[in-house]
Amino acid sequence: MALSVHSDEHFMKQALKEAEKAYEAGEVPVGAVIVSNNVIIARAHNQTEILTDVTAHAEIVAITSASQYLGNKFLEKCTLFVTMEPCPMCAGALNWARFSRVVYAAADDEKGFMRFGKEMLHPKTKLEYGVMHQESEVLVKKFFKELRAKQIH
Repeated sequence: MALSVHSDEHFMKQALKEAEKAYEAGEVPVGAVIVSNNVIIARAHNQTEILTDVTAHAEIVAITSASQYLGNKFLEKCTLFVTMEPCPMCAGALNWARFSRVVYAAADDEKGFMRFGKEMLHPKTKLEYGVMHQESEVLVKKFFKELRAKQIH
């Protein structure tokens, strides 16, 4: 069966492509896309090392890009697709941006915002997770395994 170009899986695959760019750049492999009216209006991946900026998470970079594209700080009719559960900092930004929907792939039990509850997001934001979680988890685990191996040598 062909994958619809408007499906959650399609958009998460695009976010995963961004995560792969982060991986290739030596960044924690997290990617994000923001969709409005079934069109990707922003793409981003983690850039904390490249920009020497702890706030340059995929979600934050994507929010800035989408806001500039739309000319509006509120992204109320947008969906964020991100390969890893957002951290509390990013969840706060998602709240302020008022996303209609947030979809994340892999859970982050250690640093993810869900430790504090869905209430970190805007009350009108719909939250979904698990789309392509295995692919996202494999990439993150591979990255940290390689990073640990480099640190040992």
